Amino acid sequence: MELNVYQLYQKMLAQMGPTGWWPADSKEQIIIEAILIQNTTEANATRASQGIKKETAYDFTKIVKLKREFLEELVRPAGFMKNKSRAIQTMASWYLQHESNPAAIVEKYGDDLRSVLLSLHGVGPETADVLLTYIFEQAQFVADKYARTLFGLLGVEGLTDYQSLHRRLSLLPAPFTYADAQEFHGLIDEFGKTHFRPISKFQSSFLADDSLRLDG
Repeated sequence: MELNVYQLYQKMLAQMGPTGWWPADSKEQIIIEAILIQNTTEANATRASQGIKKETAYDFTKIVKLKREFLEELVRPAGFMKNKSRAIQTMASWYLQHESNPAAIVEKYGDDLRSVLLSLHGVGPETADVLLTYIFEQAQFVADKYARTLFGLLGVEGLTDYQSLHRRLSLLPAPFTYADAQEFHGLIDEFGKTHFRPISKFQSSFLADDSLRLDG
């Protein structure tokens, strides 16, 4: 069956049930984990996140005051500890400068917010889109590897890197809400963990006989 993006989301939700992504106790935790998860496994990012939680309870005021070397050791399990430590402290400082108020940040920057996030050290396109979705409550699409793999298997061609899909799908169309966007990202990633290891498992999934169109 040919599906549009919203129909794909609805089918995945009906088959899999809600994932509740991003599982976290605070927006500060999500910000930290969005940086930690870059180029590593979920298990490694979680180990680093739990270390930061133990030392700071995800309190950004405490995090910006940590000695960089100490924070690097906490980040070490997630890899790229120097870059990610700097990114965490940069993002924490920026968020505090804006009084930790996502609504006010959205009001201040409007459509320029993604560009502002990308200007911060260590925030790339995927991280920026995760933050827009989960921190700033926008119906943003996260064009990560799982999404590109799924869409490719559903017949969408030319998905070579993050930008190749982002150019075609950035803001999710109506009737998507920001809550739908959060759930859709979670569903795609949970689907990928189950059906892309190995990739041949996709052929026995509930989406195996479907195709996707991005223009409707």
